[in-house]
This record gives sequence, C-alpha cells and structure tokens, in this order.
Amino acid sequence: MEMEVDFSEFRLSCVLRGHEDDVRGICICGESLIATSSRDRTVRIWAPDSESNSKYIQSKTLIGHTSFVGPLAWIPPSDRFAEGAIVSGGMDTQVLLWDVRTGEVVETMKGHQYQVTGLAVDDNGDVISSSMDCTLRRWRKGQAVEVWEAHKVAVQTVLKISSGEFVTGSSDSTMKLWRGRTCLHTFVGHSDTVRGLALMPGVGILSASHDCSVKLWTLTGQVLMEMIGHSSLVYSVASHSSGLIASASEDCSLKIWKDGKCVQSIEHPGCVWDAKFLENGDLVSACSDGSVRVWTREPTRATDPFETQAHLDMLSQYKLSRKTVGGLKLTDLPGLEALQTPGNNDGQTLIVREGDNGVAYSWNARESQWDKIGEVVDGPGEAGGQQGQLYNGTRYDYVFDVDIGDGEPIRKLPYNTSDNPYDVADKWLIRENLPLTYREQVVEFILQNTGQKSFIPDPSFRDPYTGANAYVPGQSSLSSGSVAPKLTYKHIPKKGMLLFDTAQFDGILKKISEFNTTLASDTDQKVVSMSETEFARLSGIIKVLKDTSHYHASTISDADISLLIKILKSWPANMIFPVIDTIRMTVLHPDGATSLQKYAEGQNDLLKEVFEKAVVGPTQPANVLTMIRAITNLFRHSCFKNWLHSRFSEILDALSTCRPAFNKNAHLAFSTLLLNYSVLLIELKDKEGQSQVLSAALEIAEDGSQDVDSKYRALVAIGSLMLAGEVKSIAIDFDVQSIAKDAKSSKDAKISEIGADIELLINN
Repeated sequence: MEMEVDFSEFRLSCVLRGHEDDVRGICICGESLIATSSRDRTVRIWAPDSESNSKYIQSKTLIGHTSFVGPLAWIPPSDRFAEGAIVSGGMDTQVLLWDVRTGEVVETMKGHQYQVTGLAVDDNGDVISSSMDCTLRRWRKGQAVEVWEAHKVAVQTVLKISSGEFVTGSSDSTMKLWRGRTCLHTFVGHSDTVRGLALMPGVGILSASHDCSVKLWTLTGQVLMEMIGHSSLVYSVASHSSGLIASASEDCSLKIWKDGKCVQSIEHPGCVWDAKFLENGDLVSACSDGSVRVWTREPTRATDPFETQAHLDMLSQYKLSRKTVGGLKLTDLPGLEALQTPGNNDGQTLIVREGDNGVAYSWNARESQWDKIGEVVDGPGEAGGQQGQLYNGTRYDYVFDVDIGDGEPIRKLPYNTSDNPYDVADKWLIRENLPLTYREQVVEFILQNTGQKSFIPDPSFRDPYTGANAYVPGQSSLSSGSVAPKLTYKHIPKKGMLLFDTAQFDGILKKISEFNTTLASDTDQKVVSMSETEFARLSGIIKVLKDTSHYHASTISDADISLLIKILKSWPANMIFPVIDTIRMTVLHPDGATSLQKYAEGQNDLLKEVFEKAVVGPTQPANVLTMIRAITNLFRHSCFKNWLHSRFSEILDALSTCRPAFNKNAHLAFSTLLLNYSVLLIELKDKEGQSQVLSAALEIAEDGSQDVDSKYRALVAIGSLMLAGEVKSIAIDFDVQSIAKDAKSSKDAKISEIGADIELLINN
C-alpha cells in the first residue's frame, strides 16, 4: 500500500512583471532580495513591498550585457559592497560584477569564447564561471587567474558545495567533482545533457537533465533517487530545508517533489527556465512569458482571487493558442460566420472554430447548405514530429517531402504511425514508379523520422519482379549509383555566396572629391591629398566599375589598386568610407580582385591594416558598414579564401565589439558576412570556426530588435551549420529550440519557414 505524503500545495503569491522577454535565471540575494536575468539583456532586482507581506517591487534594472543574460550568483554584503553584489554571465561571453547599492558594473571579466552558462563564488570571493567553450575560469579582482578544460564538450553549469569543492554538469551527460583543477570523481548516469545542479544539504547533489529526469546523488557518485515525470528537457532543480525539491522544464511545468514522488505540478504559460526556493519556503519561477512568479504554501501570502483567476485565464489562453485540430491551429480557424459563405463545390470541407473545438462541415450543393460532419480530432502532439496533414483529401500523421535526387521532382510520402512501414513503402514505390530496391531505404527513412526505432523488420520480403530478398544489415540495399530518399528543407543548406553588388558611383566620386578638396585646403594635410593626375585616375576607376557590362573587356591595373591603398592608409579615418566602398566594388571586377589580392599576402598585409583602421578604436559607422560589405564581397573569388579563413577570428572579434553600435544596414551586412562564413567554414570542415559563427548568428537570431532580413540570414546560417556542418549538438545546447520555435511563429513567411526547417532538423 502506497504511503500518503503530507503536503500542502503551493498557490500563487504574486507575479513580478517588468522583463520584456524570457526570464532565464533567478538568484536569491540574502533574506529578501530576488535577482532575475532575461533574454532582454537585463538583470532586475526585486525587493519586498513594504506595504504588503507577499508582493515585490522592482528596485533596480542592471543594464550592461549586449546579449541575453543567464546565470547569476550572489555575493553577501562586505566592506567593499555594503548591500552585496551580483555576478551575471551572458550570451555575450562576459561575466559582470555589479554593486547592488549603485546598480553599476564594477568589474568586466572577458575571456570565454562562447556563452557563459554557470557561475559560483568560492569562500575567498573568487568567481568561478563555466562556458560553452568547455572551460572553467577562476576570476580574482576581474582577472582570470586559472583556466582549464573541464569537459571535452560544453560545460552547462557549475555548483559550489559546502566543502569548498565544485561540481560541473556538461553536454557529455556527465557531472564532475573538482578540487581546484583536479577532478576527484566523474558521475555517470544521465543519458543526455546535465543542465542544472543544486545542493541538498546533508544528503548530496541534485541534477536536472535533458533526458527529462532529476537525480539525487551522493558525493561518491551513487544515485539515491531518480525523479521521473517531466515530458521534456529539465533545465533547473532546487531544494529546500523542508526536504522539498522543485524542477523547471521545457514542458511548461514546475514540479514539486517529496521523497521522490511528484506531489504537485504547477502549469505555466510557457517554458519554465529556472526555479529557486526562498528561505521562508516560498518558491520563485522564471518563465518564457517574461514574468517571474512567487508561489507559497502559506495562506496569508497567497494572492487575491482576482490575480489567481487572471493567471488561470492566461494559462487557458496559452493552451488555446497551442491547441491544434487536425493539424491546424485552433486560433487560426474561422468562426461560425464562415458558414454564411456558400461552398465552391459539392463535398467541399470546411473546418470552423466552435468554442474550444474545431468542427468539420461539408458543402451540400443540392441543399445549398453546410452539413455538419463532426468534431475534428487533434493530430499527434509536438513530440511526435510533424502535426497531422492533409494529402489528397485524407488526413495523415505525416506527409514527408522526399527528394529522390538526379533532378527528379519532390515526391509526397503520406504515413500514419499505425501503418506497417513496409506495406507503405511497397505501395508508395509502385505508385511512384520507383525501383523496389529502394524499399529498405524508404522504411529506414520512415522509422527514423517518426521515432519508431523499435519496429521489427520484416525479413520475408521478396521483390515481386526479381524475387530478391529484403535488405540485410551490413549489405548494400541500393544498386550502384542509386540515391536514397532524404528529408528536404526549404531554405537550408545555403549554397553559394551573397554579395553587395550595387553602388551609387556618382555619390562615391562626389564624396571623395569633397574630402580631397578639404584636405588640399588644409596646410597640415595638403600633403596627403590627391594630385590632379591621381584624381583623374580615380575617376577612371569609378568609370570602369560603373560599366559592369564591359567587365570582360575592361581592366583595373596594379597602379589603380596602389592608389586606392595609398588613400586608405594616408587619409584621416573619418574620410575613408567612400574609398572603402570603391574597394568593395573593385573586388567584383576580375582584374581588381587579382590585383588587390597581392596586398593581402605575407607579412605586409595591407588589407588587414586597412580593416583595422576602419573598425578598431574610435570607429566611424560609415567605415564599419562599408568595410563589412567589402569583406563580404571578397567571398566572390576563391583567391581570397585563405585570407578570409586565416583572418576569421580577428574579423569576427572586431566586428562583435562594434555590434552594439550597428544600425539596420550594418546588422544586415554583418548577418550576410556570417552567412558567407558559414558556407566557407562548412567547406573547410573547420568545426571551431563554425562554432564561432553559430554563436554570433544565434545572438542575432534571438535579438527581437533585428529586422526581418538580418534575422533571416542569421537563421539560414544557423540551419546550414547544423545540417551541413559539425555543430548541431552545440546549437541544441545553445537552446536553438527556443529560437526555432519563436521563428516558426513569426508572421513573416520566410522567417516562419526557416524556423520550421531548423525545428525539423532538431527532431531528426
């Protein structure tokens, strides 16, 4: 007989509103303050409302990160920090130390290559940070005093335990116990990424994993308890002195556990990223809807019925927005008023929304009325892959686009999970007039993309035309030259390079002329101005570039390029942008590219020198924009491939530093540059470079202020790197699922489609 667990349920106490995007992290600061981090790039501090024993008010907003903020850590009050301090880590690779009293950054710690994923503070006040770059770093007074590789893949979290040692969780599915830089023990037991850690004082360590479970471990690596109940990734876990455990998940729930049993599941209107207990037993949750919620078991701290009802209404609306009927979003269905419009032909089907349900009607031409067929049943859930789809008037669980290759058109393959995949494959191949030798490839394709990995193969098959047996593992199932069916994506992988190939040549020449006149009239700078002969040569270059139809017959000489380089090196930085723009267009001319390439060789790399002048140190927006476009155009010619690859990290680092000041055009240029680099680095099989481009592209994709074109190109770069590159698992660790989901819900068609491409790629 199962024992009853003595437990009173949590109820909503208050909702903290202020963040403008997902709330990603929570930090309990002493006895009363709550700090939260968000995708909106801020950290916010919440203090108890003196007029209420259950409410909080926002006391400070900490602004300093350039991308979303994740982990937080608390430093108690001291002589240096009278009201304590907060440490924050972000997607921007920075660790920032904030004085709570002033709300100002007092230390900026730079060194990580990728996103900072975890933070802890040791007994000496040193900050320990973990990162997607596989390292742990120890910071003292703003400087890194120790750096070491903690895991071979991304480190997702770090936890200080009472003994002063540290535990890390990683995408390799393990945890490690550290004393200094020495690994004392490796914990093995999870089957996927270990995302969150928490201390259960006097007992051991709690871990939250992408395998949907929570585990309790001893410090020697023994699993004491496993908590199963979440239906998706578990991001965070927390414990309280009462023995309660809380876990936060992608499945939109906050679960409460006691003695290994789930005693309460609290639904949220979005993904729950983090959860922390307050000392008084109340529980704080961070949600993707931008709100922070405090939950309590103390009746006197529970919110009023109106706030509770508002929360329930929000939950209902959220569920409604996600509900599908027959593969269609319920909220997208027309209402009953649609039945006022006559059908186009007899038997036409129309699905309308009636309350919280979708109801199908059929047009009766004889009676000129819509006849009710019945309620439409929901298709498979999101976890099952694609939603049910119509094909030739019939609803299927899946309708795959299958690319046979060899210039053949895309074929549609409908399938229900209740079907025998071998029967489906046989009928489909015959219907499509394809060789039955493809049979096992089709079956394998179906099983892989529907998650039916446990299906037992049928060894009895014989080709009705040849009498050949079914495919046997280890043997080739296709004749030489055959191409297996494969999933198709609408926008990825990207092939070829994008260029900036239009220019206002008259405007460029006019601006150069103005600047030259200014220099010539200045006694101190007259020496760097162009002579009449030089200006005539420059005008000739512009004339050649303007006449694109005769590029095959015109020439750009070494002397022409030498003049442009001379101007770029000698003119003041605030005057060189029209000359950089001239270089941008010169690169597109065959002769121009060949001549310019000579200035990018060996020790005397003048192209690098010009780049640094344009983007390093007080920068001019026009210089940065024209320089990004010029480098983007270098991808046109293979002769620049080595230069682009060898200078990749310098270029990306410099431009990432400038990015906060980018305008719309610069953002688009930078996204285009990243997209071109994704194509190049995939070709060169440079995994480290691919990871850097992925990180930069994700930063753009998750930035809600980006325009459609910039975001689209960043998403295409991400999808291409995941599909054709070597960084799919890294992207998943970077929470690309959330970015894909947001993109898929976009009102812009191409953003929605690339979001669907990435989501399909994640699930396969």
